[in-house]
Amino acid sequence: MKLDSLYQEVILDHYKHPQNKGLSEDFTAQVSHVNISCGDEITLNIRLTGDLISALRWDGQGCSISQASVSMLTDLLTGKTLEEAAVIVKSFSDLMASKGTSPGDPSILEDAVVFAGVSKFPGRVKCALLGWMAFKDVAIQAQGKK
Repeated sequence: MKLDSLYQEVILDHYKHPQNKGLSEDFTAQVSHVNISCGDEITLNIRLTGDLISALRWDGQGCSISQASVSMLTDLLTGKTLEEAAVIVKSFSDLMASKGTSPGDPSILEDAVVFAGVSKFPGRVKCALLGWMAFKDVAIQAQGKK
């Protein structure tokens, strides 16, 4: 099996079986983001316990890339500190800016390295980044409420 096929399967698995989908009623902050170029929508809420992300929940609709990406994001960042999350978000942002030249660091991004191929397609990068940009926003808002 080719690596690209495996990556597509991982994305489709997260799309069909999303992690942490369903908003929480107990949250520190909540944001909604829309990709105006395609209409993908994400609402993300976070619950902080000190600097620890104790819950990261989402709801939304859109293409398999945006939905799988936010699923992986929430799975990857839940249980991390805001400082650890910032390193992971930067690594993912760098991967998306690589235009296919970086394979990503699986020790940091885990399954999210599957989006390396997406970085070759500028129109799809916004889809992959939608949830990650929402996370940056919700983290800032949550820190302001501490």
